[in-house]
Amino acid sequence: MSIASNIATFRHGVHPEEYKGLTESKPIERMPFASELVLPLGQHIGAPARAIVVKGDRVQRGQMIGEPTGFVSVALHSPVDGTVLGIELSETITGAMVPAIRIQTDPYSPQLLRTELPPVPEALTTPEFIQSIQNAGIVGLGGAAFPAHVKFAIPEGKTCSYLVLNGCECEPFLTSDHRTMVEEADAILDGTMILNSFVKASKVYIGIEANKPDAIQILRDRISADKLPIEVISLQVKYPQGAEKMLITAIEKLEVPSGNLPIDLEFMVSNVSTIGAISHWFRKGMPLIERVVTISGSAINRPANVRIPIGTPMKDVVEFCGGINSRDLSSVRMLLGGPMMGMVQKTLNTPVVKGTSGMLFLEQEHVSSLDQYNCIKCGKCVEACPMFLNPSILGILAKKGLWADMEDHHVLDCFECGSCSFICPSGIPLVQSFRVAKGIIRERNSKK
Repeated sequence: MSIASNIATFRHGVHPEEYKGLTESKPIERMPFASELVLPLGQHIGAPARAIVVKGDRVQRGQMIGEPTGFVSVALHSPVDGTVLGIELSETITGAMVPAIRIQTDPYSPQLLRTELPPVPEALTTPEFIQSIQNAGIVGLGGAAFPAHVKFAIPEGKTCSYLVLNGCECEPFLTSDHRTMVEEADAILDGTMILNSFVKASKVYIGIEANKPDAIQILRDRISADKLPIEVISLQVKYPQGAEKMLITAIEKLEVPSGNLPIDLEFMVSNVSTIGAISHWFRKGMPLIERVVTISGSAINRPANVRIPIGTPMKDVVEFCGGINSRDLSSVRMLLGGPMMGMVQKTLNTPVVKGTSGMLFLEQEHVSSLDQYNCIKCGKCVEACPMFLNPSILGILAKKGLWADMEDHHVLDCFECGSCSFICPSGIPLVQSFRVAKGIIRERNSKK
């Protein structure tokens, strides 16, 4: 798709093949309830929820089954009417074993939402609104799963002048946000107005990549019809256009300084599906118990956009989408998330969690397995890095274990988009080494 050079964007970045044609025109389907759900207590950044149910308890759809254990924590709710089978260790997207609540779905229940509506937003103070969002279990649905109420709680002394909705969805294959904008535009705009009644931004933007013209037009038409103070910005198709700092640069030509957050520049950025979840909570009483996931790739028989109850095992989703078209499962690359930042999976038992935006199944011929060579100092990674770091130097320092030097070269500003690894002709797994280095540096700093 040809994109005009003067369209809003940021400097650097990469242009991976999109592969969105498999699902971008497919309406959202609803996944049937699996016979068993597995709900990890830690599905978000921060402290995991604490289980408030025990084995044998009957639970209802929408009932809170895990309570927050701190400010940077959110509640967990049952997506179904059913019975708690136990609280036991379960494998997560990262491969780690964590406590999870297993629920057996009641096959005879109509599975109606049984929660009460929260108070209308107009009746809430700002602290009550923040508490309500936390109790609804809402997190960022773009993939990071950062507790939404923490972002919405503007620190004392700070101001939000710009509210930016992220509708870029720049990862290849993924179209869940795209379809949500097309099919649930009213919920997104309603959630935007609810949120802005508390954060009180003077300018509200929705940034959408130009390869989603139907979403852009639908939102603009709704905004115009309702005379809402919201502007839709068409953005250049480039990765990682959806990173919040890149989005701010593209829309307002401002750069978030190293070590600062968007709110330091009076910006708040949130994913469009997250904002839609706000409307579902206040208008329907639905906490975050399901989400739209893109199921795609060359190895899945029926690519689709599916609304899936949280906790549904991957194997049930695969069955719903017609199975995998390969007899040898070991030859299929399975990922949760997109191909740039997603996590490779070794089993189909991993459950869908709040941060699961995509589920990809790729045949071996569509997966590049590059031999690794020494850095040739070509500079492609420097040209690609949206944070203007020097991945080549950082990679050399990582190989030598020079963590302090990596911190001096601003490795903590890396948000692991994978652009450097994608573009590297030597096949060096740069972003993986940066991820390890950042973990070591943060652990050392916390001990200090």
